[in-house]
Amino acid sequence: MVVSIKKNSILKFGTIAVLSLSLSLGAVFSPGSIAHAQGPESVADLAEGLMSAVVNISTTQKVKRRRPAAPVPRVPEGSPFQDFFDELFPNGRPGPNGKKPGSPLKPGQAPRTVQSLGSGFVIDSSGIIITNNHVINGADEITANFSDGTQLTAVLIGKDAKTDIAVLKVNPTGKLNAVSFGRSDKARIGDWVMAIGNPFGLGGSVSLGIVSAIGRDINSGPYDNFIQTDAAINRGNSGGPLFNMDGEVIGINTAIISPSGGSIGIGFSIPSKLAASVVAQLREFGETRRGWLGVQIQTVSDDIAESLGLDKASGALVSGVVRDGPAEKSGLKSGDIILEFDGKFIDTMRDLPRIVAETSIDKTVDVLVLRQGKRTTIAVTLGRLEDGEKKVAAISDDDKGDENQTPTVTIVGITVQELTDEIREADKIGSEIKGVIISKVEAGSHAEEKGIKSGEIIVQVGQEPVFAAQDVADQIKRLSGEGRKNALLMVSSKAGDIRFVVVRIEG
Repeated sequence: MVVSIKKNSILKFGTIAVLSLSLSLGAVFSPGSIAHAQGPESVADLAEGLMSAVVNISTTQKVKRRRPAAPVPRVPEGSPFQDFFDELFPNGRPGPNGKKPGSPLKPGQAPRTVQSLGSGFVIDSSGIIITNNHVINGADEITANFSDGTQLTAVLIGKDAKTDIAVLKVNPTGKLNAVSFGRSDKARIGDWVMAIGNPFGLGGSVSLGIVSAIGRDINSGPYDNFIQTDAAINRGNSGGPLFNMDGEVIGINTAIISPSGGSIGIGFSIPSKLAASVVAQLREFGETRRGWLGVQIQTVSDDIAESLGLDKASGALVSGVVRDGPAEKSGLKSGDIILEFDGKFIDTMRDLPRIVAETSIDKTVDVLVLRQGKRTTIAVTLGRLEDGEKKVAAISDDDKGDENQTPTVTIVGITVQELTDEIREADKIGSEIKGVIISKVEAGSHAEEKGIKSGEIIVQVGQEPVFAAQDVADQIKRLSGEGRKNALLMVSSKAGDIRFVVVRIEG
């Protein structure tokens, strides 16, 4: 399409000046469409109706003084100033205004009060308030300050550090103005949003912006899926709501990227789709009750996908299975690639933890996996994440192995030998780790470039377990004979941490 601009053809529509354009395809820009592109004319009515549902959260916390008390000055015996110093420094500590304190304090042990400010919002007119966990974490007292000047003491109902959400309860004399969660999954990049909070402790403040991005992972937790916005979010906005233009909460403001501490237009909000389920659990149980699969996973990279014959790098690669966990009991294995969970497509690795966590405990779900080039569906009954974390922490290395040493083998730049009792004992390697130990990695080899190190254990080659050094060579030769250019290795640390590495088959 060719656009030609006529000279001296500036037209005015109210306060908007536009160029009159003649388009070769006959398209016409209307003043209304240009005005709409500038955003809403005003959000005053919307803000006025929502301000009373947003509160300032102030907390106090008593902490011990870390800095030791300053030494008390001494005066010569018989000095005429002795009475003065005794009055000023009773019991070895200065008293307020030179007066003796009611109870002497030990040097360096006087507690001090730390105060902090944040934001929150009323989600239930009976007095339920939502904020960030980091706003109230460790607080001895929590106060909700309303826009009309009312101050109410809040008690903690429940909190979740993984999503940084906390639920508070106040006891108002009447019904509070409350807001409701909207559909964050309906938000689109470019949609207008409004943040209300307590920046820098100044009180209720409104800022307007757009949704800059969705699904952001800022490495703050296992369920990162933030809404990014350029609406001004500063210190003190934490825990405040992010509204859509219908006055619904689609996010909880929780983090910013800023070298100065002030807004530079990069703020992050917990999406309401995630927050609503966490809030519901905290209100009902006082804690979260998430689904648990019992696997360790890693990203399916392009080279891993190619080595396994996948058309596209997608899914979550199972790098480890927790002993006696739901996955192991159902037959999931290390090396499986989870493609779908409970009918939901797993596009990237980080999709799986969030989807599993949102699934009900004890629910039996179908898990579609790719195993040795074939797709198979496995039924898994989920456990509870909180119980699973305790189980993982309690697993010990009690079993003893009984392997015999065999000669070393060098292939693809890696020298391996079988694990022996002596090696296990010397390197403190648990007997549940099966495989062959790497004794040397050739300098400059592709294996070294991939970060493989001596002392690590190769558990599988090409999704086949290896127990002897010769097994590694045989599997590499098999893959080479099949025309594969790369070999997928499952590598374990001495502590049992599993990862997958793709190495090039050389010659």
